[in-house]
Amino acid sequence: MKLTLIVKKGKNGYLIGQIKEIPAVFTQGLTIEELKENIEDALEMYLEDVRENYKPDGEMLQEEELTFV
Repeated sequence: MKLTLIVKKGKNGYLIGQIKEIPAVFTQGLTIEELKENIEDALEMYLEDVRENYKPDGEMLQEEELTFV
């Protein structure tokens, strides 16, 4: 799966990062390396939360695993 990291300049020397395709996933870091580590952690926590709390509306017809390249 390919995702786009948007990096903006924040306050006090911090960089702000956000996943373009999933705007709810964002974090900060003092360096690009730290920001990338933090955004991976934030994405992991977001996906874990979605898996644990997702409650589909209506009757499920199919479940299929997809791989994005």
